[in-house]
Amino acid sequence: MKKHALRFTMVSIAVFVLCFALNILGVFKFLEYKSYDGRMSRTAPFYQADEEIAVVVIDQDSLDWAKEELGWSWPWPRSSYADMVRYFNIAKASCVAFDMMYTEPSLYGEQDDEDFAKANQEFGKTALAVHFLADENDEEGVRPVYPIETLKNSAGILSSVVSITDFDTVVRRNRYGFSYGGKIFPQLGCAPLVFKDLFSEEELKSLIENGKTVNLRFTSSLNDYIPYSAKTILKSWKAYKEGTLTEDSSDEDSDLIHPGNFEGMAIFAGVYAPGLYDICSTPVSQVYPGIGVHVSLCDTLLNKNEITNLSTILPTTILIFIMTILGSAFIPSISSLKKKRAAVALSVAAVLVPIIIFTAAAYILFANGIWISLVSPLIAFFLSLISTTVAGYFSEGRQKKYIKTAFSQYLSPIVIDELMADPEKLKLGGERKEITCYFSDVQGFTSISEGLDPSELTSFLNEYTSEMSAVIMNSGGTIDKYEGDAIIAFWNAPTDQKDHARRALEAAIQCQERLEEMQDSLVKISKKSIKQRIGVNTGFAVVGNMGSKMRFNYTMLGDSVNLASRLEGQNKAFGTYTMCSSESKRAASEHGTNLKFRELARLQVVGKKEAITVFEPMSSATFSKREKILETFEKALALFYKADFKAARELFSSIAEQDTAAANYAQKCAELEKSSVPQDWDGRWIATSK
Repeated sequence: MKKHALRFTMVSIAVFVLCFALNILGVFKFLEYKSYDGRMSRTAPFYQADEEIAVVVIDQDSLDWAKEELGWSWPWPRSSYADMVRYFNIAKASCVAFDMMYTEPSLYGEQDDEDFAKANQEFGKTALAVHFLADENDEEGVRPVYPIETLKNSAGILSSVVSITDFDTVVRRNRYGFSYGGKIFPQLGCAPLVFKDLFSEEELKSLIENGKTVNLRFTSSLNDYIPYSAKTILKSWKAYKEGTLTEDSSDEDSDLIHPGNFEGMAIFAGVYAPGLYDICSTPVSQVYPGIGVHVSLCDTLLNKNEITNLSTILPTTILIFIMTILGSAFIPSISSLKKKRAAVALSVAAVLVPIIIFTAAAYILFANGIWISLVSPLIAFFLSLISTTVAGYFSEGRQKKYIKTAFSQYLSPIVIDELMADPEKLKLGGERKEITCYFSDVQGFTSISEGLDPSELTSFLNEYTSEMSAVIMNSGGTIDKYEGDAIIAFWNAPTDQKDHARRALEAAIQCQERLEEMQDSLVKISKKSIKQRIGVNTGFAVVGNMGSKMRFNYTMLGDSVNLASRLEGQNKAFGTYTMCSSESKRAASEHGTNLKFRELARLQVVGKKEAITVFEPMSSATFSKREKILETFEKALALFYKADFKAARELFSSIAEQDTAAANYAQKCAELEKSSVPQDWDGRWIATSK
């Protein structure tokens, strides 16, 4: 027993000192943050969105409606925001906070900005965004980026929208605001509290100047706040002005809402359309809308749900000490048991019970707003446990077989073997090579997801992505990542594939065919027909392990990657579902693909000055069924390139009912017939959106 006691004491001291030192050095910080995220995401369902907070988003539905009904392209005229402010003014909302930058004059003219400014002044409770850029030349270290002067002067409050990210780029906390030039700029999420006089100027100034931050309490997602579409607000304002809006009024889609529903509410407004809104990583999602961070700050402060940080040095040191003692206390006494089964059972219990109790306690405390360190105490427990066992193994040879049997129940050397097998693969680095990039997206996924509960949405995504991924990987493709319903993949890396373009395009067509086969099972879940848009491009890119030394992905970067993404989105303009570049078509044809191609356009995508020729790939069977239509389309396209818009329109119109791309071209020709032909006309189709 004296040997056991001495071993217990020595191991406990050594492990405690080691874990204490590693904790002070921040070695466990990354894992602790990940455990924090896990606790946040799992306790988020226990917290409900504050009913006094409303979110208004300019979503894809709003953009489509504004373009079709009002003729607005993006960006919208500032008068649209003025109408929103006026609507919430008559609604007697407590404030409106815009998570949008207005650093340039309106494209619609000076009067447009003045209309927005006038609405702000009439309301008096509008918060507009100010961004702060790091600037070494400024004596305060930052440089503010204000709205244009007209709007700056109209704001009830100018609010900072610069969030805090931890070293792993995740937003877990936020500041109260910025102080610059003797002025206070509350954080956008604090603005409603300022308007409600819940913060005194002196109190807020003290918090900001002392660098205080708020550990945010997140709900499961921004959708918990049931975001209102900007379309609904604008249509409701129009109906209000016309005198047709009542508490019971609604159109056939229930797309109107009476302003009385927003009385006393804090309104946050921002963009939530694909490709337009800022994305940040939070404990509950790696692709979280930036506006949600401001909303979470407001909710946290209003309901006093801030996470109290007890993961500091003293509380953590005490926990490390306790878990070190627990880890080394049981094995010596258990090893003296003569019954093998009892020894094994107690050994397993000695490991599982403290882990379960401590982990459960950490989660329960977190659910009640207290953050204690979880990782370093658990590591101290395991190190103490393992060290005590190993020490006993070498000092008492008669117990070797027992220890091996006992620990085999819950420790696996495979995990460590995999991490240590090839250290070179864990280094950052990339190479430039030609690859074929693939982007896919489910059409109308936002509306589909809104109609599903979490379990149905998970089932839908799992079934869809599993089947599509199987096709991609069976063709030799590498899955880069999943972003919700989007699948991003590439070919010719990490292994070389000379026919990578052929593999990618044929996989794209197989994915479309497989999706058709899956319609019945997917429709049972989604209640809607499912279509996917795919963009494929071949070109040079950088591929390799990218990220930080602590976390990285095998991924791709470059213009050719961006172009593939753009092609996926441009399917909308032509009513197609698969689009590829001329480079992909050429490379696939050179390697013997049996696919057929329909030339779609000389397309100039957003952000590019040069046009590229794009094609719609299809199987030979599909081509045969549509051969006459495609021949007519080819003739009409040639006339379009020659600027013979009348003849082209007539041909396109003749097949418009059977071909959406032809219908869209017919409309384009009709528009061009009304204007003079540009001198530098080269037949290009200029994309207006990503």
